[in-house]
Amino acid sequence: MKKFIIGALITVVLLFACNYAYYHLGIYIDLHPDVPVTAFMTTDEDTIYMERDGETVPFEIRGVNMGVGLPGEWATDYAIDKETYLRWFGYIQEMGANTIRIYTILQDDFYNAFYEYNTARESAGEEPLWLIHGVWVNDYVQNSHRDAYDDDFRGTFLEDCRTVVDILHGKKSLVLAEGTGSGTYRKDVSQWVLGYILGIEWEDVTVVYTDRKYPERNQYQGTYLYTSPDASPFEAMLCEVGDKIIEYESERYKQQRLIAFSNWPTTDPFEYPDNITRFFMKCASVHVEHILSTDAFLSGQFASYHVYPYYPDYLNYMYRPVELEGTQPPMIQQRTVDESMRIEHYLPATYTDSSGRVNTYYTYLCALTNYHTMPVVISEYGVSTGRGMAQRDYNTNRNQGNMSEQEQGEAIIACYEDIMAAGCAGSCVFTWQDEWFKRTWNTMHAVDLDNTPYWSDYQTNEQYFGLLTFDPGEEQSVCYVDGDLSDWEGIEPVIEHDGLSVSMQYDEKFLYFRVHKPDYDPETDTIYLPIDLTPKTGSTYCENYNLTFERPCDFVIVLDGQENSRVMVQERYEVLHAMFLRETENIDAYLDPPDEDTPLFKDIRLMLQTATPLLTGNWEASAETYETGLLEYGNANPEDAEFNSLADFIFAGDDIEIRLPWQLLNFANPSEMKIHDDYYLHYGVEYIEIDEMYIGVSDGTNALERIPLEPFPLEGWGKKVTYHERLKESYYALQTYWTQTQ
Repeated sequence: MKKFIIGALITVVLLFACNYAYYHLGIYIDLHPDVPVTAFMTTDEDTIYMERDGETVPFEIRGVNMGVGLPGEWATDYAIDKETYLRWFGYIQEMGANTIRIYTILQDDFYNAFYEYNTARESAGEEPLWLIHGVWVNDYVQNSHRDAYDDDFRGTFLEDCRTVVDILHGKKSLVLAEGTGSGTYRKDVSQWVLGYILGIEWEDVTVVYTDRKYPERNQYQGTYLYTSPDASPFEAMLCEVGDKIIEYESERYKQQRLIAFSNWPTTDPFEYPDNITRFFMKCASVHVEHILSTDAFLSGQFASYHVYPYYPDYLNYMYRPVELEGTQPPMIQQRTVDESMRIEHYLPATYTDSSGRVNTYYTYLCALTNYHTMPVVISEYGVSTGRGMAQRDYNTNRNQGNMSEQEQGEAIIACYEDIMAAGCAGSCVFTWQDEWFKRTWNTMHAVDLDNTPYWSDYQTNEQYFGLLTFDPGEEQSVCYVDGDLSDWEGIEPVIEHDGLSVSMQYDEKFLYFRVHKPDYDPETDTIYLPIDLTPKTGSTYCENYNLTFERPCDFVIVLDGQENSRVMVQERYEVLHAMFLRETENIDAYLDPPDEDTPLFKDIRLMLQTATPLLTGNWEASAETYETGLLEYGNANPEDAEFNSLADFIFAGDDIEIRLPWQLLNFANPSEMKIHDDYYLHYGVEYIEIDEMYIGVSDGTNALERIPLEPFPLEGWGKKVTYHERLKESYYALQTYWTQTQ
C-alpha cells in the first residue's frame, strides 16, 4: 500500500511538473518536425491577401481598436466579462467591421468569448470576426532610464511575444500576471488571427538613446527577418523581436501570420524642414523598410501607423511656411540628415484631396504609401466626443475633442475615405468604448489621477474616443437637458429669490440646474447664478456684471441667450492662470498672484497644443487657448431627434435646464467631492474636500441688492458608480456607411 501511495504521489508530481512546464514555461517537444509551415495571410507591395477556399483574394482590414476599460475599473483590472465581449463582438460586426485589434494580453474571458462567437458564426455559415493582436511595451519602462536593449525592455518584449503566441493557440496559463491579463488559456483562436502589431507608439528619446548607446548593434540576421545595411540599433532590436515571434510560432505551431511594428508620425521615417524639426524636436526615425524578410517567411509585413488628423500634423506648417522671429530652440545636435528621406520627395503635387480642399491628413497618408514598399495600415485614427478639446485640425475641423457624436461619425468616415483614397490596405478606428480612467495632457493637472475611473470627466477628451459610451445611471441618467421637466418632479428648489428659483441634481458626469423665472424671455432676459465653491477664496463683487453677493463667490453662470451664455471664474480660482500663465503670457503666475478677493471674473479657457509660432512667425507668441466655459445650446437627450451630445443648456418656457461637467467648476474628484485648493498657497493644484456648495440666482435688475446664496449638499458616491451602455450616433453613421460599401 505504501508503494502504491508513493507511486501515485510521484505520478501526480510528474503530471503537475509536465503541466507547469508545458503551459507555464512553454517547454515542448516537437513531435512533428517535418510538418510544413502554413500561412493564410500574405502581402505584396500594397495589398494584404487572405486564402479563402484555396484561393488568394485581397483583404481590407476594416477594424476597430478595443480597450479594456469599464466605468469604476482601471485598465489593469481587466474587468470586462465574457458576456459583455460577446455582445460587443456582435455590435462591431453589425457595424460593418471585419477586424478587432487589441493591444495586449487580456483575461481568458476575451479569448473564450472570441472562440465561442466565431465558432457560432462559422457554424451558421457566417463570416467570423478577425483579430490583430498587439504585444505591449510597458509605458513605465519606455519612459524611464532604460534603453531598448535593457532586459526590462527587450527581454520582456521577447518573452511576451512567446506568451501571446501560446495564448492564441490555447496552450498557456498565467497566474497573477504583472500588468497583463491572466487565466487559463485553452481555446485555440489562431485560425482567426490575421497578424501581430509589435510595440507601441515609440518615444523618440528612447529611440535616439538606444541608437546613440549601441551604434555597433545596428545589424541582425535571423532565419525569417534581417536588417538592411542602413538599419539603426533600435530597428535591429525590432527585427530580432519580429524574427523570434515568427520563429517560435513556425517551430511550435507550424504557422505564420502577418507582422507589423507600431509607429506614428513622431518617429516616422521622414526628414522635415528645419523650423518643424526645431519646434517639434523631431529627433528620431524608425524605418521598417530596413527590416527585410527571407524566403522562409511565407506570410508578410505591413507598415502600421497611428495617424490622427490633428497631431502632430507637420504638413499643416509646411503648407503655411513662415519666417521665424525671436529666440529659437537649437537644432538637435549630432544629427545626420538623410536627404533621400525628405518628405517633399514623397508628397503628392498639391496639399489638396479629390474635392480640391486643403487636406494635410490625406497628403500625409499619401506620403506614407508613396514611401513604403509594403502595405500601409492606419491602425489608429479617430476623434473624440469629449467636451474638452486639446488640439485642432485647421484644415478639416476634425479636432481632438469638442465634437458632437454626429460630428464624430462624419469625421471618422472622412478619415476612412482619406485612408482608402491614399492607397492604404486597411485601418482600425480608435476606439470601441469610452474609458473613464484615461487622462489628457491639458486637463491632467486639474484632476485627482488616483481616482479617474470613478467619474466621467467630460472635459478630458481622451475618455471619449469610443463608438460606445457609458452614461451615468443603471438604466437612464437622473436628468436629461431636453426641455422635458419631468426629471425634476419632487426636486425642491435650493434657493428662491425675487421670483426666481434654482433646483439641482448630480450624477457621475454632471451637475444639473433647473432655473425658473416667470415670463422668462431668452431674447431679453439675462440670469446670473453665482456659485460659492471653496471656503478659501472668492469675491463678494463681480465687476464684470456689477453684481454683489452675500458670500464670496468663485463662479458665475451667465445665461444670456443661445449664443452668449457662459461660466465665468474668479481670477484667483482660474486654473489656467495658475498653471499656464508662462505659456500663455510668458509671465510667472506666482510672482504677483491675484488677490484672494479680486472682483475680476474671467472666461474659463483650455490650452491647445498647436504650433502657434509656426503659424505666426513669432517664436515668443503666446500659446493658443479656447473658451471652454462658453455654453452650447441644444437638446442633450439621446432619444430625441434633435440630440446634440455637446449641449449644455436648453430653454423650456419659463425654465432653463443646464448641465455642467464637474471639472469645469474645478472639481478634481467629485466621487469624493474634492475640489481645487488655493493654487497660490501650494504652488499648484492641491485638493480639499467639501460637503456643500452655495448657489444664488438673480436677473440683475436690482444692482444694489446683495444676491443671497443657499447651500446644496454634496455627498459623492465613492467607488460605487452606476452606468449603462449606449451606442453613439457615430456608431450608426459608420454602420450605415460601411454596410453600404461592403
